[in-house]
Amino acid sequence: MQEPVQQQRAKGSPIYLLPSMITLSAMFCGFYAMIRSIGGDFYHAGIAIAVAMVLDSLDGRVARLTHTSSPFGAELDSLADMVSFGAAPAMLVFNWGLHHLGRIGWLVSFVYCACAALRLARFNVMLGVTDKKYFQGLPSPSAAALVAGYVYLCAEYQFNSKFMIILGLFVTLIAGLSMVSNIKFYSFKEFHFHQTAPFRAVLAILALMILFFYYPEEVFYAFFVIYTVVSYLFWILRIGYSKKTSSIEAPEQEAAADVEKSH
Repeated sequence: MQEPVQQQRAKGSPIYLLPSMITLSAMFCGFYAMIRSIGGDFYHAGIAIAVAMVLDSLDGRVARLTHTSSPFGAELDSLADMVSFGAAPAMLVFNWGLHHLGRIGWLVSFVYCACAALRLARFNVMLGVTDKKYFQGLPSPSAAALVAGYVYLCAEYQFNSKFMIILGLFVTLIAGLSMVSNIKFYSFKEFHFHQTAPFRAVLAILALMILFFYYPEEVFYAFFVIYTVVSYLFWILRIGYSKKTSSIEAPEQEAAADVEKSH
């Protein structure tokens, strides 16, 4: 005997408490960052977004380890990302300095927020289709780190000049547009610590740990800046290589066509 239709619909997707609480905690950090930015406390607002990034990296892993993954959790994660890495950084950078630039300031803030929504929507519909080794477009947590980290460092070192505000405008715009670009960004999903590594890599990691101990905020922000810049450089090199390859193949194809015509 089949269950009534209403009872079948009521069941829906299962809701698991542990990963959902981690996701909601990340959303709370994003909301808290917006509240602190309204009050002018950009230091704690930046820390809140950083904590949201850590929690966002945990909820999916916890769900897989505890076998509590569900469609509900995936949807909730996207909504939390929109708050923590879309709306919160946009409001943070606007309240910090972009409001001094008038209409262009809030337009760029909105462009970043809209690009975050588009990035998350594209990620959801392309889940399971794209290569897991790379992200198509800058991930929203990395974009949030670029924007929130910039505001955090400017607030920490009191960089409040007109030049720094205009530079923050371009950082926000580049971060937003990078999210909806077709540039490939390495996902680190195939990186494992149990893999073998040369001795020089161990020394480099040790030096990085020492730097992080003394300058945690600077090293943290530098990582995302280098990650973005290197991804753009590889994208430019791939374009140059593809053009060079096509220019070499074109004469060969023409020569092959001439040979076929002669026969």
